[in-house]
Amino acid sequence: MADGETVPRLGVASRPAVISPAARKAIRQRMLFLRSASLEKVRRLTGASSEQLQAYHRELRSGELADVLLRRGAGLAFTRELPQGALLYLLVRAARPDRVVETGVRPGYSTAWILAALGAADHGQLVSLGPGPTTGRSNGVQNASVGQLVPPALRARWTLALGNSEGRLREILATSSSIDLFLYDNGPDAARARFELRAAWDVLSPKGILLAHRIDASPAWAEFCSLQGLPTQVLDPGPPPMGALGVRPPAS
Repeated sequence: MADGETVPRLGVASRPAVISPAARKAIRQRMLFLRSASLEKVRRLTGASSEQLQAYHRELRSGELADVLLRRGAGLAFTRELPQGALLYLLVRAARPDRVVETGVRPGYSTAWILAALGAADHGQLVSLGPGPTTGRSNGVQNASVGQLVPPALRARWTLALGNSEGRLREILATSSSIDLFLYDNGPDAARARFELRAAWDVLSPKGILLAHRIDASPAWAEFCSLQGLPTQVLDPGPPPMGALGVRPPAS
């Protein structure tokens, strides 16, 4: 995708709701909030030092991404997901992946944080498969157009693949020699989650990390962890909870 190219839209873009200054400040703080236990898990997954993660968090807090997302419509409808955007940023920033794949993209909230981290590192590419399902999402999320939250300045490292099917994902995975980070965010369908998690795990690089959003929506993540001989791996308790599993053993 060319730098700044317009992302194809499906449906009608939602108009950002008017937010009071106090609410805007609270939402921004929630966006940048990070749980200490989740940060420790990022450190162990990536091998980054606590000092590096603190520096990345300062970098994020001093940047404009939270304000840009608010202007593009990431308001109250995203309240449940807000803290995990910053967590994704730190994980991607610390892991420095060459190739990232996410599924279930719709308005692009997680997408924007991933792309911002790739841009800050000046390294890596993201392929997003969508549009994602709207089951269980708030009206504000359901009504947003695909990619609405991703500003043009972040799109140079982004390929948006439309046609959210198992066959389309196979094509995406087959065109990569390996993937360093995979995010499952494709809704509560257990059969689809099982397929995606196993397909992605098979092509992850030796430093690869598998992520799953809303791991409480189906038994698929717990089952997958059990297949690896592990208890359910939780990166962040949420709500909604996010799981993470690295190919290599975690750093001590």
